[in-house]
Amino acid sequence: MNNREVVLYIAMSLDGYIADSDGGISFLQQVEKDGEDYGYKEFSSSTDVVILGRKTWETVLSFNLPEVYSGKQVFVISKKKEGHEGNVVYYGGDIPTLIRKLKSEAGLNIHIDGGAEVVYTMLKDKLIDRIIVSVIPVLLGDGIRLFGSSFPVHRLKLKQCLTFSTGLVQLHYETAAES
Repeated sequence: MNNREVVLYIAMSLDGYIADSDGGISFLQQVEKDGEDYGYKEFSSSTDVVILGRKTWETVLSFNLPEVYSGKQVFVISKKKEGHEGNVVYYGGDIPTLIRKLKSEAGLNIHIDGGAEVVYTMLKDKLIDRIIVSVIPVLLGDGIRLFGSSFPVHRLKLKQCLTFSTGLVQLHYETAAES
């Protein structure tokens, strides 16, 4: 049996936003520190698939960072674009079907990198096995919420809590069995 896990690895403001009201993520820069990647390289080496929404992908492209996903199969969830470009597949189908297919295949873990709509769908369908959230020490007051509303209750088990000199706090959770 394959033990691939679906892992949400993402950053948010202390008040729960992954982007400001204009979709910007410049607030992440306040925790940039030479030589510090907050465990991203190690985490990334445990994955071979990345799933993210089209708006998040466009943000990655705007920062000219597609090499972040080099060597990985990337699924961009999009209702507007189809096809593929190199290692990127634009996927407009059913997300639970995609996840079931990927989990049935041999491979490393599956990285969910946002955005909010993709996270909502995956939480609604209880498809996420672990959540790693880096909390940035800033209150945005408004923007795009990581966790919207109207998805089923998820019991989580805290596995690790890391703190960094920049004020970033990283929370590692696994989903707990429903009782």
